[in-house]
Amino acid sequence: MTSIRPRRLRATPAIRAAVRETRLHRRELVLPLFVREGLDEPQPIGSMPGVVQHSLDSLRRVLAEAAAAGIGGVMLFGVPEGKDARGSGGDDPDGILNVATRVAVAEVGEELLVQTDLCLDEFTDHGHCGVLDERGVVDNDATLERYRAMALAQAEAGSAMLGLSGMMDGQVAAVRDALDSAGHTATALLAYSAKYASAFYGPFREAVDSSLQGDRLTYQLDPANAREGVREGTINVAEGADVVMVKPAGSYLDVLRTLADTVPVPVWAYQVSGEYAMLEAAAAQGWIDRRRAVLESLTAIRRAGAESVLTYYALEAAAWLE
Repeated sequence: MTSIRPRRLRATPAIRAAVRETRLHRRELVLPLFVREGLDEPQPIGSMPGVVQHSLDSLRRVLAEAAAAGIGGVMLFGVPEGKDARGSGGDDPDGILNVATRVAVAEVGEELLVQTDLCLDEFTDHGHCGVLDERGVVDNDATLERYRAMALAQAEAGSAMLGLSGMMDGQVAAVRDALDSAGHTATALLAYSAKYASAFYGPFREAVDSSLQGDRLTYQLDPANAREGVREGTINVAEGADVVMVKPAGSYLDVLRTLADTVPVPVWAYQVSGEYAMLEAAAAQGWIDRRRAVLESLTAIRRAGAESVLTYYALEAAAWLE
């Protein structure tokens, strides 16, 4: 009989806890929040059970809950009443995202890392992450000018970290230059470096009332390419990114691991709307244990190298971990 018995370290709850390699902590969780202009009360999102578009009043309530839960931060997305071709609402100081940012900073700026999505897709009538040229193609460099304006508006509203999610070439360098030139040297940049052209974003498009026409294949990454995601991350770090992101999380754990082993900055991941919706649908049918599946999925993302996870489960998971 062999004396090599790995099961010894699985024999009791105490010993399993003592040798556990990866641990979840509530400070590693970031809660994405949707704030819709013109709402008097929160509005449920059909494809994301339990997630809502917030009014400013309900935003204040959930921010207080998030601070009390001790999570790491929030990521704000704005849903405007009006849109146009250049996404003017994105850099309007009175636009919903910038108003919501000021609310969040006033309410919980000392307790939570207040982050804001810096992208045009919520604000454009064509739904793309940039402005279009005369051929209807996203114009990379013209879009960078819009991102520079959005960055200044968000920094002036008080955002501590800007989430650059548009996947335009040079976006980190352009935004860093704009911020530094205006004296916002302390505003951090979270680069969505490995953001894939994924089928798992469907519910998110309902959440932000997306007007997307066509697809995003010319700027988001091909799901078949791992090295490309790592290359984007290294470019973003060279341009001044403080944190880099892999999105979605669950289907790209290999990219996450490689990127975390490659770059010298923190690497985060986003458990996206489709991942959330699938877990909720399976749990509603009784096919999986919801709590165990959620915590297992978050642990896997952390195990693969993410130092923080954007997840719609942040509040629930924090309570379970507590």
